[in-house]
Amino acid sequence: MKPVEVKNVNFAYEKDRVLEDINFSLNKDDFLAIIGPNGGGKSTLLKLILGIIKPSSGEIKIFGKSPEKNYLKLGYVPQDTNINKSFPIKVMDVVLQGRLGLSKKFWGFGKEDRKICLEALEKVGAEAYKDKRIGDLSGGQRQRVFIARALATDADILVLDEPTASIDSKGQISLYATLKELNKDKCIITVSHDVNVVLGFVKKVAYVNKSIYIHDSPAQNKSEILKDFSLSDDHVCPVELMVNEQMCLHQESKK
Repeated sequence: MKPVEVKNVNFAYEKDRVLEDINFSLNKDDFLAIIGPNGGGKSTLLKLILGIIKPSSGEIKIFGKSPEKNYLKLGYVPQDTNINKSFPIKVMDVVLQGRLGLSKKFWGFGKEDRKICLEALEKVGAEAYKDKRIGDLSGGQRQRVFIARALATDADILVLDEPTASIDSKGQISLYATLKELNKDKCIITVSHDVNVVLGFVKKVAYVNKSIYIHDSPAQNKSEILKDFSLSDDHVCPVELMVNEQMCLHQESKK
């Protein structure tokens, strides 16, 4: 049974059609990057997968069930934008939030919950921060903590909304390398604008701009995409177009 199946999905806010005829599925070992222009429907697609909103038509299945009925299979990592950095909460307490509703204790958290959370922090290389205040960490460190919180739910699918938006290029590479390691056990979906970085780590790329164009096996070496890049009358792939544009901009910036 596939972790994610999206079939004939359409979505509109009142009369504003945002997504049209979206179809794709993911396997347990997939690592998907969703790219595309602002306003193209990337965040809407993420909300549909999470079950926050429902399709206007079509269906989404998470391991064969609707997202609302299988939400515990989904671990969500939001953008690092809305956190109150002055709020006095420690890292371990943030990660323990992932155990809410899962703890076997009637009140509070037990030793097993703390063990699971510490293991989650270790998996993302953030165990050294467990006693620090979340607001004292850098953007990259906080995102590792939020990923650990998602792992603490024991979810099979990690869904990340622009996890490197507030992180420098070195931190982006480090974080995606961590996600690639986690991909050995988890299906991962991430929205990203960091095309130059993310292509080195993911297994699939979906370009979303109302419709969806998906590469089942995007090149780990971006030069492979350039080698096969072509503009013909019958095939213009937005994924290839975007990668080519990003690579040209990257090369220009190095001159």
